[in-house]
Amino acid sequence: MRICAIIPAAGASRRFGAGDKLAQDLGGRSLLLRTVELFTKREEVTSIVVAAPPDDLDGFREKYGAPLSFHGVRIVPGGRVERWETVKLALAAVPDDATHVAVHDAARPGASDELIDRVLQAAKVHPAVIPGLTVTSTVKRVSEATVSAAEDDALASAILGEAGREGTSARLVEATLPRDRLVLVQTPQVFEVDLLRRAYAEADPSGTTDDSMVVERLGERVVVVEGDPRNIKVTTPDDLAMIRSILGVRPPADRPVHKRF
Repeated sequence: MRICAIIPAAGASRRFGAGDKLAQDLGGRSLLLRTVELFTKREEVTSIVVAAPPDDLDGFREKYGAPLSFHGVRIVPGGRVERWETVKLALAAVPDDATHVAVHDAARPGASDELIDRVLQAAKVHPAVIPGLTVTSTVKRVSEATVSAAEDDALASAILGEAGREGTSARLVEATLPRDRLVLVQTPQVFEVDLLRRAYAEADPSGTTDDSMVVERLGERVVVVEGDPRNIKVTTPDDLAMIRSILGVRPPADRPVHKRF
């Protein structure tokens, strides 16, 4: 296997709040660099492509170019709206000698070697492999719109005003879903490069939220191996605190000055 790792890093990270999520300090290195380093020492990975925000490509290169180039990473422009656009653009930069593509979220720096081993072992015999966590909690589908009880609203509003009305809003349960065959999908997702290219060329990727969905729309089979609960995606500041705990690193303010990022 000759794997090209694609790291989509073009998203706006609006749910994270202020600051650049990928620049957050994880033990003296940026979150993005920690993610890239998951693949730099693996013999199977022969190239790495990071897809950056197309409207700030120069700023991205100024911020991350030096440490990424040290690892031989190629930076290319990604998409502006959907994640699938970024991956489709990055596919054009995959070297011709690559046999497989591993797509991994830029904000998942906690993927363990054991998890990556499982995915790559399965990819030796299956054209499309993804990791997934078995769902153990009860899963319910709820209404899109919020509802509230009029009497409760009146009382809450009299006491708390607008804050009372906000506090009593909720969504209706529409159904409880069987969970016995549900999984929470993670990355890295590994595909034979020709399969993923064909999927993006022939299937409609609109509305897809991961690359395996594009392959599924092509009518091809995708297999799932066991994921890792530590392989969380950093979306909010709370996630950042959790991944620091998982990786055993302290926030920069808690470390000696000479060891801060």
